[in-house]
Amino acid sequence: MRRFFGNLNFTVGFILAAVVVAAALASLFWTPYAPNEMNAAHRLQPPSLSHPLGTDQYGRDVLSRVMVGAVNSIIVGLVTVAIGFGIGVLLGLLAAFFRRFIEEGIMRLCDLLFGFPAVLTAILITAVLGPSVLNSMLAIGIFYIPVFARLTRAVTLSIWQRDFIAAARACGLSETAIVWHHVLPNILSPLIIQGTIQFAVAILAEAGLSYLGLGTQPPHPSWGRMLYEAQTFLGTAPWMAVFPGLAIAWAVLGFNLLGDGLRDTLDPKMTRLR
Repeated sequence: MRRFFGNLNFTVGFILAAVVVAAALASLFWTPYAPNEMNAAHRLQPPSLSHPLGTDQYGRDVLSRVMVGAVNSIIVGLVTVAIGFGIGVLLGLLAAFFRRFIEEGIMRLCDLLFGFPAVLTAILITAVLGPSVLNSMLAIGIFYIPVFARLTRAVTLSIWQRDFIAAARACGLSETAIVWHHVLPNILSPLIIQGTIQFAVAILAEAGLSYLGLGTQPPHPSWGRMLYEAQTFLGTAPWMAVFPGLAIAWAVLGFNLLGDGLRDTLDPKMTRLR
């Protein structure tokens, strides 16, 4: 723990990410007001003691909606990274293990997926299935598959030539046992670092898709959707856009710094540079 928190990026990122997670967990049990409770008498009120972040055009409390929106962002990040990690790591291991035609086919599939950004994939999926947070998570997750597949293949190929792999073969271990007991433990660090960084990107991507109307649908709170609804009131109620925007920037910065800190701490090359 001293090594991790001795890194400034990790420490700052951990604190910022912890605030987001704490707000999300707190919203599961308590919010100042019901996030979808409308009150026409209190619409477009500026920040005050009763409404610390103000209210929106329907009189809903912005703080409550920002807190609940954190849950949505964290769930999207977890699900999309899990999709990319699970499928991408499997494809990367297959490409590194079998080589030749299988490797070439998997890598060309990754090139094809890279040609469809998350937004374009979301448009294609929602055109068939309709806009929803589930479809946006599916689109972002599909985009992450080649990211993890390429990283897994590259790291596995470098480890496959190491002496301890040859020693494991000499001891009679099967290829499956070598992958499970020797390859996977040695590639987890870069994969965890990549997952943390992509978690931040997923939060930003979900906010963008919700802003375009392809992600979370009203009345469920979403930071991106809150920004979309606030654009009409930028002149009269700027807090409607400022606070969701700050929440997105806070979360993305926190998880990016956390990923950078993990890279600096877990990567032996970065340790030697320091």
